Amino acid sequence: MKAKEKPKICWVVSSEMTVSAFLREQIRAAAAAYEVSVVVNTRDKALLDKLGLTARLRPVTIERRAAPFADLRALFALVRLFRAERFALVHSISPKAGLLAMVAARITGVRVRLHTFTGQVWATRGGAPRALLKSLDRLLAACATHLLADSLSQRAYLLAQGITPAGKISVLASGSISGVDLGRFRPDAALRAAVRAELALSPDACLFLYLGRLNLDKGVQDLAAAFARACQSRSNAFLVLVGPDEQGMRPRLDAIFGPCGEQVRYVGYTAEPERYCAAADVICLPSYREGFGLTIVEAAACGVPALASRIYGITDAVIEGETGLLHPPGDVEAIVQGIARLHDDAAFRQRLAGAALERVRREFSSERMTREVMTLYDRLLAAGGGA
Repeated sequence: MKAKEKPKICWVVSSEMTVSAFLREQIRAAAAAYEVSVVVNTRDKALLDKLGLTARLRPVTIERRAAPFADLRALFALVRLFRAERFALVHSISPKAGLLAMVAARITGVRVRLHTFTGQVWATRGGAPRALLKSLDRLLAACATHLLADSLSQRAYLLAQGITPAGKISVLASGSISGVDLGRFRPDAALRAAVRAELALSPDACLFLYLGRLNLDKGVQDLAAAFARACQSRSNAFLVLVGPDEQGMRPRLDAIFGPCGEQVRYVGYTAEPERYCAAADVICLPSYREGFGLTIVEAAACGVPALASRIYGITDAVIEGETGLLHPPGDVEAIVQGIARLHDDAAFRQRLAGAALERVRREFSSERMTREVMTLYDRLLAAGGGA
């Protein structure tokens, strides 16, 4: 008797980092029940093997930035792939990958077309660019059969902006794309000491950590201005910036830091963010737009409270006054006050840290999110898709 064929499913993302940082456990779980393909912009043919994943790699060049001719080529490549493979479900993550994948899946009649919103590029834009980017998100949403937002507040924002009707978009568990690997992100005194030694920091230094891309939308320039003021009377405060410098910001940041630059460390990109979370006392995310703020709950899993902007997405990751402090986006004075309070009041900082650790263990484990995603796939495939 011929074995029943497994349904074919396909993830579509634009970067290797999305696969390695967010989708590893979900792909591993899905491979037990489905025939899995992963579309990603990569030249590394062994990418999935290196991650220990049993899935078919489908390299497609999907640029993060606007590139009309390259985008058309990527769209045609996805149409050819979807027609050839006849996937039962296509799941896209990130704006460009989502637009191309959902349009291609609609053209080729994929039954279940699922996209996860992880933040809106147009949230910080104005005028014609904002209107164009919003219209592209509306097109994406119209082509999908089902939508996810990675936070409740992002879902509310998308509904308020008229991107999609309420019945089409939901949030899994308590939010985020993947949850947190609690075996990887955890308090670790030995790792804390080792990383601090690498950074030439004393065990009793108060380490403020920024973890993410260095760009204007992330509010890094505001954090630099605030830290330059706060550190003048706090020689024990240090700021560690971990992440790729996407916009060549280091020279302007150095100018802002001035003499305070001696209390700043640049690390660049890391594949091991848990090392720096374990070493930190406070995680800082002064962003102007976020879908969720996963770095906040990853740091929380290491017992680290947050100082972050009060915007949709982040307000799901931080309970103000309980697991961290929030400030208006772009408000340098409020960031200065937050740095000062968290530095000066160690007992308060520890109370926040304990509550943050307890919450992430209760609500944001990767195991919980993986179960939710697999349950969703099973339900959608059993129901036969949508429009």
